[in-house]
Amino acid sequence: MNETFLIHIEIAGRRYPITIQRDKEEEMRAAAKQINQKILQYQSKYGTQLDTQDMLAMVALQLSVENLTWEDKHDTSPFEDKIRELNDELDKYLKDQ
Repeated sequence: MNETFLIHIEIAGRRYPITIQRDKEEEMRAAAKQINQKILQYQSKYGTQLDTQDMLAMVALQLSVENLTWEDKHDTSPFEDKIRELNDELDKYLKDQ
């Protein structure tokens, strides 16, 4: 059984209580760490030109673009289609025997 529990994640200096499954804790903390690191990158690049909300928006945009790029590179649907096609051919062949 995978129980849920409450953790506190800090993002951009604010703490957020989040209820998660125990096996997701490490992933959740790593995600928060990644967000905070990207915020630090924007802070070092833009200083006080951007407020926290602007930096969070830029981080969200950056991570979303990275996610979409990753999804495009790891699209398995062409392989799944080919496997289905080959499976159908094999089924048809075996039925004819």
